[in-house]
Amino acid sequence: MADTLARARTVTLLGSVLTALSSGTNYVYSAYAPQLGSRLRITYTQLNIIGLSGNMGVYTTGPILGRIVDKRGPRPLLLSSFFLLLIGYTGLRSYFDAGPIGDDKLPTASLIALSLFSYMTGVGGNCGLSAAVNSTAKSFPDRLRASTVGFVLSGFGLSAFFFSTLSHLIFPGNTSSFLLFLALGTSLPIIVGFFTVRPVPHAERPDPGPGGLVWQPESVDSSSRLLAHEEPVAAVSSEIEVHSSVGELYPEVVTPIERSRSRSRPSFELSRQSDSARRPGDSRNIARVSGHSDIFGKALLTGWEFWLIFILLSLLSGTGLMYINNVGSIAQALFAKGNPDYDKVEAGKLQSAQVSLVSLANCGARIGVGLSADFLKHHFSAHRSYLLIVVSLLFIASQLVTSRIDDTTELWKASLLLGLGYGGIFGILPTITIEWFGLSHFSENWGFVSLAPLIGGNIFSILFGKNLDRHVIDKTAEQLGSILMARAPVPDPEHVCLKGRVCYTDTVAITTLACTVALILSFVAGWRDWRRARLLQDSKYEEIPSAVLWENEDDE
Repeated sequence: MADTLARARTVTLLGSVLTALSSGTNYVYSAYAPQLGSRLRITYTQLNIIGLSGNMGVYTTGPILGRIVDKRGPRPLLLSSFFLLLIGYTGLRSYFDAGPIGDDKLPTASLIALSLFSYMTGVGGNCGLSAAVNSTAKSFPDRLRASTVGFVLSGFGLSAFFFSTLSHLIFPGNTSSFLLFLALGTSLPIIVGFFTVRPVPHAERPDPGPGGLVWQPESVDSSSRLLAHEEPVAAVSSEIEVHSSVGELYPEVVTPIERSRSRSRPSFELSRQSDSARRPGDSRNIARVSGHSDIFGKALLTGWEFWLIFILLSLLSGTGLMYINNVGSIAQALFAKGNPDYDKVEAGKLQSAQVSLVSLANCGARIGVGLSADFLKHHFSAHRSYLLIVVSLLFIASQLVTSRIDDTTELWKASLLLGLGYGGIFGILPTITIEWFGLSHFSENWGFVSLAPLIGGNIFSILFGKNLDRHVIDKTAEQLGSILMARAPVPDPEHVCLKGRVCYTDTVAITTLACTVALILSFVAGWRDWRRARLLQDSKYEEIPSAVLWENEDDE
């Protein structure tokens, strides 16, 4: 049975990684956005609107998709993902192939259509990711959850590198073929996920014997113990489990003495079946003792802890989305500084290189932060939320570097730092969401948390686009004056900022301040976990020898 479950979990994990890899192409937008803007005569602000539409598709649907996958499983979302990704990228390609309409700028109707197709790609990607993360989180125990979820999320982060690299190897400089590759390359692997991604239950549980007791030997790191409570408690799912390490499920109530490692010895898995209807307060009692709450809905939205995570994610992910959506424009501005006749092919290679670097760093950080979080928690009893401080510092460093770069050869530093920070925040926050609010409604709760990037992403990206457009207009006016004085013919206009870092540093100053606020909030999150652990540690719990079992009151 154990081998069968292990194989099933492995299949789910690999299928989830493949699904996530096909779902993260929202981050590849910057690799083709400048070419899309040049062909269709789209301003930087309009390009950001189209890109943000894809982001909105990812984040606005989070609560709804989370509720669906919690209740109905991953398959409905995977089927939707297939059609949405295929239609979305095919629609973008059709507009690109058709070219500009007339001599004017992009009509409003066309902008709306492009935004709609971009939105569909975002929704499709989120459908696939929600199914993959939910199935993985529910298939693995707590000691492996951050690592496995981070592994799946790394596929999501690697998506941009994977597709942009393959496209430039197979279709160099061909944006139309790139969009077709995205349409087919994202939708077809989802079919594989449809048949492989599903939640795998933990071990099957034997039927309770007389008195409602279940005994099952396990191997643990510390001696088994029970926590005495002032009244009998019925478990949330009709049972109370004492797992392989009490510290894994009940980290806040294990004393320092209990944390000391000892040799593996048998323990008991106990469950007590209630003969009468469960009292409403029982689940709250379990949550209070174990530290694992089941908070959702109104209780989630009215708690300060939710808003702490929400604001922190809004500031950091908004900064990340601004950079990811515009790194192509940043590279173009630096490459074309003072040189209207810059080499567009070389500029395109630079754009692709930055997108690939951000994607690789994003992927690596999602894996690394998950492994680090599990290692620190289970080997040093450090809270996972402490890593939020490291992530915030990476974001601050990325913005400071971005504001000081004048040469394209130095841009990789900003892209690397930003990718590490962005992958880190999305690699650690899902697990913190489970720790703070529970696993039962994880996807729904994470969906609400995932609305946060809409605020920061929209504000910072629109500011970035307007800042670029303002400098482009200034340069165009200068060029027009020179042309009139020389009585030379007016060249074909191209919407490119030629002032280097001046094109965007005002916006970067704002995001640097935002990341500093996020750093303060990260300290608050770490303090919250430290204080809560101290309060629970100071509580008086009676330690009972490992051989003691609960008995029914009727047997006493």
